[in-house]
Amino acid sequence: MALYEYRAAYSDGRIAKGRIDALHETDLEAQLKRLDMALLSAKEIAERASAVSKVPRREVLGFLFQLEMLVRAGVPILDSLADMRDASDTPAGRELSGGLFEKIEAGSTLGEAVGTFPGVFSETVVNLIRSGEVTGQLPEVLKEIVRSLKWQDEMEAQTKKLLAYPAFVMVVIGGVVFFLMIYLVPQLIGFLKNLGQEVPLQTRLLIGLSGIFVNYWWAILTVPPLLVVAVLSLSATYPGVRYKLHAMQLGMPVIGPVLKKLTLARFADTLGLMYRTGIPLTDGLVYCEKITSNVVIQNAIRRARERVVTGTAISESFAAEQLFPPFVIRMIKVGESTGALDQSLANISYFYSRDIDESIARVQAMIEPALTVVMGLILGWIMLAVLGPIYDTIAKMKT
Repeated sequence: MALYEYRAAYSDGRIAKGRIDALHETDLEAQLKRLDMALLSAKEIAERASAVSKVPRREVLGFLFQLEMLVRAGVPILDSLADMRDASDTPAGRELSGGLFEKIEAGSTLGEAVGTFPGVFSETVVNLIRSGEVTGQLPEVLKEIVRSLKWQDEMEAQTKKLLAYPAFVMVVIGGVVFFLMIYLVPQLIGFLKNLGQEVPLQTRLLIGLSGIFVNYWWAILTVPPLLVVAVLSLSATYPGVRYKLHAMQLGMPVIGPVLKKLTLARFADTLGLMYRTGIPLTDGLVYCEKITSNVVIQNAIRRARERVVTGTAISESFAAEQLFPPFVIRMIKVGESTGALDQSLANISYFYSRDIDESIARVQAMIEPALTVVMGLILGWIMLAVLGPIYDTIAKMKT
């Protein structure tokens, strides 16, 4: 099977371009015909990238939701994919449904078919679908996948919300300070020098700082981004640097604990989902280890998994890592003893989700006044350093 870059036309005259896997041009033409398109031109390309390697998460969610509803209603998978392909109003959606249709029609299972689109479906989703097919619980598994992806989408939005506001305010403060030091303070300095009197220490410090901004503005603007790029490059190259960087993230005041809760909430949700759908606990831990972005927590999960493999209870394995607080370990232990580990993990995920919402609200409530105070102190110091000599001059003139 080769990858073709095609140009085709719909029956209403609209032109479409894209990429799709096909055995040959005749097969490509047949696939496009089923998508209500007529092939205009095609070119085989060497690159083996998927034709639908970039699909927005919301579209993937919609795709899985529709598939779950159709399969639950008893519609065969091939008919479901054909209906979704014909009803889709986006090229990516049509190509995704059409691509899966072609692979399943050729003899693949749904799990095997989605596995050929790694840029669209994660390894976790692929294995969950395969498990659902084996156990005969595909509709339930698809429903749980949609719920989990929606939850992950909300958690990512919470993370952006946590980091975006402080970053925006800091940029505004930096811009104001830069403007004051580059433009306003130099003009005031000229006025102060014309007063012809000795300026106090704080004014001399302001003059020196303004001189640094005026003479080295290019370094102030370029060095911080270069440092960030250098740190990220070192982190990508050296595991030790990456480990220390991730440990620093978790240790950051205020924000660090929230990031840890976000990571652990996703871990508990994913492990509970995989365990609930029949995937063995050790395999679930392997997949959770892969999707965990923080190396510190990833290593802790790996060490806990190794203990579980040797026969240690999962509650004892994670208690040894001190990854979860004691009450969470107790919840896992109760889940083990009652045979409801998946429910315990779901409760942990729910607890962390609620706690994250409250933590982010508290962080934002703390950050706003704190940054306002910082801004006030900076402006107050500048005004005091500038106006102090002026008031001294006026006082001397009166005497």
